[in-house]
Amino acid sequence: MAAPGETDLAEMLATLRVVRREGTFTMGESDDAPAAVVARAHARIDEEESTTYVVEVADAVAAGWEVPVEMAWLTLAVHSSLEAVGLTAHVSGVLAQEDIPCNVLAGYHHDHLLVPLDRADRAIELLTAGR
Repeated sequence: MAAPGETDLAEMLATLRVVRREGTFTMGESDDAPAAVVARAHARIDEEESTTYVVEVADAVAAGWEVPVEMAWLTLAVHSSLEAVGLTAHVSGVLAQEDIPCNVLAGYHHDHLLVPLDRADRAIELLTAGR
């Protein structure tokens, strides 16, 4: 049984929309994050070294965490299959050509990019150009 969603890269790119989530985000790490941070986290990644949380900057500050970078959260609004090939490589390549770093989070329905806050509009412009 195949995973649901689109697998054709050309079709994904032709229908791609980029949606910016409200808020300003950062990453923090903690093995004993305050319950309020855990409850409000937008993403959690368990790694061998520690647990990473993607949180709004205000929540990080309230928890006493450093804010190493402020990021915008962009959602690739195309239902890409978990078995799709090339979408992540394409979007990261487009952004890399403009020296825009991105951190990719893959969800069941969509891929998400965390990009520098001051480069978010340019990232959206680049990813939706030519459509």
